[in-house]
Amino acid sequence: MQVSIACTDHNLKRNGEDRLISKQNTTTPNVVNAARAKFRTVAIIARSLGTFTPQHHISLKESTAKQTGMKYRNLGKSGLRVSCLGLGTWVTFGGQISDEVAEQLMTIAYESGVNLFDTAEVYAAGKAEVILGNILKKKGWRRSSLVITTKLYWGGKAETERGLSRKHIIEEIVRAMTHVINQGMAMYWGTSRWSAMEIMEAYSVARQFNMIPPVCEQAEYHLFQREKVEVQLPELYHKIGVGAMTWSPLACGIISGKYGNGVPESSRASLKCYQWLKEKIISEEGRKQQGKLKDLSPIAERLGCTLPQLAVAWCLRNEGVSSVLLGSSNPEQLIENLGAIQVLPKMTSHIVNEIDNILGNKPYSKKDYRS
Repeated sequence: MQVSIACTDHNLKRNGEDRLISKQNTTTPNVVNAARAKFRTVAIIARSLGTFTPQHHISLKESTAKQTGMKYRNLGKSGLRVSCLGLGTWVTFGGQISDEVAEQLMTIAYESGVNLFDTAEVYAAGKAEVILGNILKKKGWRRSSLVITTKLYWGGKAETERGLSRKHIIEEIVRAMTHVINQGMAMYWGTSRWSAMEIMEAYSVARQFNMIPPVCEQAEYHLFQREKVEVQLPELYHKIGVGAMTWSPLACGIISGKYGNGVPESSRASLKCYQWLKEKIISEEGRKQQGKLKDLSPIAERLGCTLPQLAVAWCLRNEGVSSVLLGSSNPEQLIENLGAIQVLPKMTSHIVNEIDNILGNKPYSKKDYRS
């Protein structure tokens, strides 16, 4: 099981150093399919002390920043307001891109109204966390204007340096997360890649023992991955207030259009550690997906946007999604994806239905079956 902690500014370093120690040398928990099935993540969302909205005064309405046009939503039914687009660091920070480019990306995101930055202790064997922390320190942005999320589990090579044993964090997850929040190291916590049943169990434990329940689930969501976010999570939102923070809106670049004629040498799928992605792209199912993307292109052209912008806006049109995490390897790509904000108002029910007809994969909820 994987746990995530996002620390306040004074906890970006451990042991007074600029680096994290005992990091596992692996790129991402998604590399091995077996790991996907076996491990899940707990994410802790942290924020330094600033204005806090009590739950009974929460406004769930979407707001828009006048200067940037960025939209903000509540994270689930918590009082935390997050930008509907966040910046992720998986693969890129400490790996695919230089520290200078990472700083450019964070600057563009922040100046565009993004206040949510996501990382994990396993990303680039810990380097991603360090790079993100160093950039925040260098830029001097107000800590109260930022929401930082990170994930724990795969931290070190030794058995005591990973997992959720008492030595690694605390014995039991919900109690551990409550302790972290009570100690002021985080303001909120949530889960990532947990099943609906597991999230409900965590909520029940929290309520039974007067502890703090999770506020969000981090889940994969894109045109070809819909079931969990569109069927399972809405029920959790209405029952216990758990929101959705989604990742991989372009399906690891598959929806970007770059793989329409094979795997380019400079792409993520060409990397040795992403052989699983290459196999997925060249598979029969991958070829079918590329065909559907070609059918979606005329819709993007009609709306005056690119296919990636359409895909990100499609994710944002889901009212149950609090924030969509973007992953970019260069400034141009990030600026393009941030442009999805301008496409969102064009995502009418007619357009969404047209997309659904092309994809042919709309999941059906219990409500749909009853009707």
